[in-house]
Amino acid sequence: MTVRRDFQEPARCRPDLVIGREELFAGARGQLASGGSVLLHGPAGIGKSTVLRALAEEYGATARTVLRCSATESESHLPFLALADLLGLVLDEVSPRLPAAQRTALESALTGRGESSLQRDGLALRLAVLSALRALAAHGPVLVVADDLQWLDPASAELLGFAARRLEGTPVQLLCAVRTEGRQSQEYDRHLRACPPGTLAVRLGPLSRTQVAELLDHRGHGCLSRSTVREIHRTSGGNPLFALELGRALADSPTPPRPGEPLPVPTSLRALVLSRLDMLSVEARRTLLVASAGARPTPALLHAAGRENAEAECAQAAELGLLATEPDAPAVRFAHPLISAALYAEAPAHERRAAHAALSTAASDPIERARHLALATTGTDPEVAARLAEAAALARDRGAPSVAAQLGLLAARHTPADGAPGPQERRLTAAEDAITAGEVDLARDIAREVLVRATVPADRVRAWMIVIDTAGHTMAEVDAVFPQALADAGDDPRLLALVHYQLAWRALIVEGDFTEAREAAAHAAELAARGEDRRTELLSLAFQAQTETLMGHPEAPRTIKRALKEPQDPRVAWHHNGAGSARFRWLVMGDQLAEARTTVTALLREVRRRGSVESEVHFLRGLAETELRAGHCGRALELARDSLRLARDSGIGETASAMLTSLAEASGGDVDRALALAREAVEHAEEDGDQMYLSRALGALGYAQLVAGDPAGTVRSLRRVRTLELGLGITDPARGRWHGDLAEALVRTGEAAEAQDVIDVSREHALRLGRESVLAVLDRSEALVRAARGDLEAALAQLTSAQDRLGKLGYALEEARAAFALARLRGGPRPGPAVFDEATRMFRRCRALPWLRQVDESPATAEPEAAPAVPQAPAALHALAAMERQVAALVMEGATNREIAARLFISVKTVEATLTRVYRKLGIRSRVDIVRLAAGHRAP
Repeated sequence: MTVRRDFQEPARCRPDLVIGREELFAGARGQLASGGSVLLHGPAGIGKSTVLRALAEEYGATARTVLRCSATESESHLPFLALADLLGLVLDEVSPRLPAAQRTALESALTGRGESSLQRDGLALRLAVLSALRALAAHGPVLVVADDLQWLDPASAELLGFAARRLEGTPVQLLCAVRTEGRQSQEYDRHLRACPPGTLAVRLGPLSRTQVAELLDHRGHGCLSRSTVREIHRTSGGNPLFALELGRALADSPTPPRPGEPLPVPTSLRALVLSRLDMLSVEARRTLLVASAGARPTPALLHAAGRENAEAECAQAAELGLLATEPDAPAVRFAHPLISAALYAEAPAHERRAAHAALSTAASDPIERARHLALATTGTDPEVAARLAEAAALARDRGAPSVAAQLGLLAARHTPADGAPGPQERRLTAAEDAITAGEVDLARDIAREVLVRATVPADRVRAWMIVIDTAGHTMAEVDAVFPQALADAGDDPRLLALVHYQLAWRALIVEGDFTEAREAAAHAAELAARGEDRRTELLSLAFQAQTETLMGHPEAPRTIKRALKEPQDPRVAWHHNGAGSARFRWLVMGDQLAEARTTVTALLREVRRRGSVESEVHFLRGLAETELRAGHCGRALELARDSLRLARDSGIGETASAMLTSLAEASGGDVDRALALAREAVEHAEEDGDQMYLSRALGALGYAQLVAGDPAGTVRSLRRVRTLELGLGITDPARGRWHGDLAEALVRTGEAAEAQDVIDVSREHALRLGRESVLAVLDRSEALVRAARGDLEAALAQLTSAQDRLGKLGYALEEARAAFALARLRGGPRPGPAVFDEATRMFRRCRALPWLRQVDESPATAEPEAAPAVPQAPAALHALAAMERQVAALVMEGATNREIAARLFISVKTVEATLTRVYRKLGIRSRVDIVRLAAGHRAP
């Protein structure tokens, strides 16, 4: 088929067409834009045709002529068919420009009016195709789009390859796709040799789990749980076509697969992957069924399961391409996971049970034996249920909570209604394992199923707690749960403790009330102690300690000691909401970076061993934050990105991880990415109604704006943080460490008086709490205020002192920022390059790339912007109203807005509004200019 267009703007490719292929798509786009050709290759269903269509849509608009063909296997025996698709509609245009012999041969081949063949007219046909493409290119660019090159009829493939190799120097580009099974396949090499010189070969590989989830969501299957998406990704091998077919089948299925069973495979995929199955012997097919039912099948396992001729039957399957041949590997591995799933789905139920029964005695691992026993058994069976519960506990101890959850569900399925423990209790244990594994959707579904069936108060309260837990930072969405949970708890102190512990979190996340959160946590700890529930008592004490730490409450150290007191519960000791986490936060805020790093590293190691996804996300962030404080920006960025990837993959802690990664990107990575992540975190926190993380996200945004050279944006963001934290009751400046950035940005925007106010208020709390690094950063910012007021000598002395103290405390990045500020002040209006040597060296040691760019781009203007001239004091103040004169007079005395409000019995907002009118009437822009009026001189 041929399409001709006049020149026009390239069509924009819809981003949904290249999900997971953005980088490859960009490379192919660049190749085409530079006039080159592209060959896409990869296995069936991997998305070659999708990317080909997207590229053709975008770049076809720039070509005068687009020649297309798409071959099929059923038509590959017809000679010259693909050539007819490519040139059939332009034959009348190019024929008059071809030599007679070439024209005759080409017309004969394309129209079938004569007997033409490569053997008889080979040279004439080859030259005719080449001449035709050159004739078309003489009038404008030509794009040849050919899909499924592997099905091109041999004659067309030979002619197209001959021409392609000789098109250099002409505006003819090829955009082709071919199916290849291996990266080094002979088919790929053959087709690449048939392309123009310099053709870019792009191999499309499998999608990641996150990309498969995005693809399914885009195609309307976003309702599938994360655990199901994970199984789809495993079964499909990351193949987008297979993943979509599996997702469609699951979405249409009224009943999901049983725990431990493979996914149902739709008929369309069964036919695709099992076309060779009929060539197997009956016994070989049974052997492969046993292999498909096993987790890690080996010839030895198959022998133990009664398959005596396993080696020969596996060899037969390998010859048919059903099994991968790996001589050095003992495992029996299917060529694609979908073959195993389709084979299992195709087998009758009684044959599947027989395979599991054989494996239940053959498998060496007790977890595998229990799983197979369950899948071989129908109905309830207390002995089978007990073995499954034991296997779940073993999986939990091994750090495989996801496996434990699946086994727990199987145990519940086989537990009689009157069993002890009962089926609901076992389901709840499975749900708690699912939370640990990061499978919150599965946990929520289990809990809601229990609530439909359960009548025992303890089971119902436990289920309500799982519903609340799985809501995460969107707690506002489950507000209606709390009254129901309290009603089910009755007057049982153990159950009430669970509910009040969650109410403490609600007070913090939804209400943003640290005082109420602290009181609710203390009450929960008291109830838990009365009910002898040590685990909930320890969690409540740890929460109380973290809240007090962030508030700057004097009881925080004492509460941490209570939370660390024996006896401990190992499930709490390593938990991200446990006492170990509270102690880590205390160490970080108290400038004990080395001990904080040791503590969080040990916690991270333990949660990884246990397979706790949410805690791993949390402690990855903690370690990244510690490295960032120490000025190890490269390491911090790696850890933060790992945390964000895991958070997005599991759907846990995305806002917090985006916030922390923004800080790391702004310090050691890409500032634009930092801004995007911070805005994402702000948006999510606002959507969730999460006041606590909204202030953190805004703090990250303000820092990124400062690094990006947008001090006005920094002021807007961090003023909001200041207001939020005042409302939340947070007084410890080590919590967000935004105070110095706000003061610095205020100086840059000419509002030095407000900057000094921020410094004074923050310093008071930092002195009370002994936050030495915060005090040093505040001194660095105050030096800038002094420089803005013309006291350069005092500013230099204060900066030198701040730099020295930050270095001794181990805050390398903050030390480097002080060195940078010092260099700017010392350098004068035209500094030499050597003035920044120390700051450059420090930033380079920190791998603080954005800050290094600031040094490179800095005009190094030592002195702040000259303030505008202001009127003389007497004449200026005479023009003000009485209230305005009183406010201005107090500003001249050095009073803060809060002090002015107290002395005049008005609100702080009224003070701010009055000062705005004063600035406008006097033609000035900050409190600094009012102070200059008091000094009786004009600004220089």
